[in-house]
Amino acid sequence: MMLEQFFSQLEVKGKLAGRKKPSSSQPPTPQNNHRILLSGPPQCGKTSLLLQFAYNCAEETSATVVFICRRPSLERNPPFLPQGIDPSSDIFECIHMKYLEDDEGIRKYFAAFHLHKDFPRAVIIDDFCEFFDEGKCQERYGQSRGRDVAMVRTLALCCDAINHANDKLPSMEHCKLLISDTHVGDTPRLLYIYHRWLPYILTVKAHDGSTFILKITNAPDKQKTGFYAKFTTALQYLALEELQGS
Repeated sequence: MMLEQFFSQLEVKGKLAGRKKPSSSQPPTPQNNHRILLSGPPQCGKTSLLLQFAYNCAEETSATVVFICRRPSLERNPPFLPQGIDPSSDIFECIHMKYLEDDEGIRKYFAAFHLHKDFPRAVIIDDFCEFFDEGKCQERYGQSRGRDVAMVRTLALCCDAINHANDKLPSMEHCKLLISDTHVGDTPRLLYIYHRWLPYILTVKAHDGSTFILKITNAPDKQKTGFYAKFTTALQYLALEELQGS
């Protein structure tokens, strides 16, 4: 899992021009490497990064990518695309938008995941935490930490479904789970929950005005920790400015 998956591949090639190519002979990737958290403050371009990730995955595999979100949130803050990507591209037909209202909708989707004839190559959930209403979760589970319980159970179901898909897919194909959350401060607010289920943790931090840093802060292969990408949305499109460590 590399940072360049979140940006236009034309921009990535420009930033990597002249660098030594990594070895193509790599050991098999453990299943948990396909489960990723992207966390950052409000209005930092997370949804734009998710959409670009979906676009790249669909372009690379020509397979379905499922993008789960809440329609009001997406309409209120529509994502930006990199300059030069045609919004009418056929690649977007592979990205299936699934609008859900709450955590029950997420659980129903993943509970039936094993029934899919063809598994998607990625399932992306934007603003995961916002699907969980604190009052309803407390009432459902009869305790003050009902929301945490609901999140843990939902994450467990999501990860079981993704693992099942990867068991069924051919060895060179994978189904990824990418979840985003919003936090204020230096670390994801519910890191103690996410850390168990999502081994890859990427965080976004404000750098300078409308410029941000996307950084790998936790990874199963520790050598990738600290890799970062600098990007901006200042001109109403997602632009990669610097890529280090890929």
